Amino acid sequence: MPILNKIRWGVLGYARIARESVIPAILRSSNSEFHALASRDETKLGESRTRFSGGHKLYGSYEALLEDPAVDAVYIPLPNSEHCAWTIRAAAHGKHVLCEKPLALDAGECREMIAACTQHGVRLMEAFMYRYTDRTRQVIDVLRSGALGQIKFLQASFRFLLANPASIKLKPELGGGALYDVGCYPINFAGLIADLAAGGPEGSAQPASVSAQCVRTHGIDEIFSALLRYPSGMIAALHCGFNAQTYGRAAIVGTKAVLEVPNPFFDQAGALILIEGAERREILVGASDRYRAEVEDFASAILQQRAPLLSLAESVRNAAVIDRLFAASKE
Repeated sequence: MPILNKIRWGVLGYARIARESVIPAILRSSNSEFHALASRDETKLGESRTRFSGGHKLYGSYEALLEDPAVDAVYIPLPNSEHCAWTIRAAAHGKHVLCEKPLALDAGECREMIAACTQHGVRLMEAFMYRYTDRTRQVIDVLRSGALGQIKFLQASFRFLLANPASIKLKPELGGGALYDVGCYPINFAGLIADLAAGGPEGSAQPASVSAQCVRTHGIDEIFSALLRYPSGMIAALHCGFNAQTYGRAAIVGTKAVLEVPNPFFDQAGALILIEGAERREILVGASDRYRAEVEDFASAILQQRAPLLSLAESVRNAAVIDRLFAASKE
């Protein structure tokens, strides 16, 4: 096999996140090339040729793109209900897979996807781009420094007002709903903090118990709140939704200090606030190119034959917690 120095990407579907964020990130990256796009919509294929004039190949079916031997890795921004099937098909064609969050509809699907990728010797990662920001790195540094002491409480929220009545986020048959769409972020954040607090490996800290409340409309949850209690005694209060105004904030409360995290899932410049008694100190956060960093890390993982930043153990845990929350919300 030839030695690669750049990963040639194929993109399955011309979703908004693909055309506005990930394809531009591939084009900005140092170790990747935008090689091909597949869409069932001819108009979208034509629009992509105008927007991205780099000579990428166009395919009218996802299967045709997967049959292209020049494609090394695929990015999957398809509806949540299609993540599992197309990841497994991509793996069977020997393609590495960066799949949008949530990786799958449940933990069982996650395990199927991992098994298929392991069988065919390809990498798989869930696309949690917020893990590639300076903001997240600074949070991790503060936790590892011990400045907060023992972590007792975590609050994290991510919500927005969904104004498009035709959005796939509102379709239960496509895996719609707030918990899948934006709730997966606070859940991942809580897991990250719980792992750091416990000092265990990635994906190891599991909630001892969960409780949940949600409001469902037309078969999907439009607002969802949850409480997670961990064996260490830490409690996480998580919230998501798309039936009211945008709000994103997190706070980590320890025995020594509190860390406030404005906009925890975005990459603009700003500051964390460290509160120790009556003293408030800003920890400056730099702007980040989170999508480019995500693409470059995954491409490097392929080229260097190493694991990418986000572990599959975390993805399975995220899906398992979502499973438990859905079950708890129906009790």
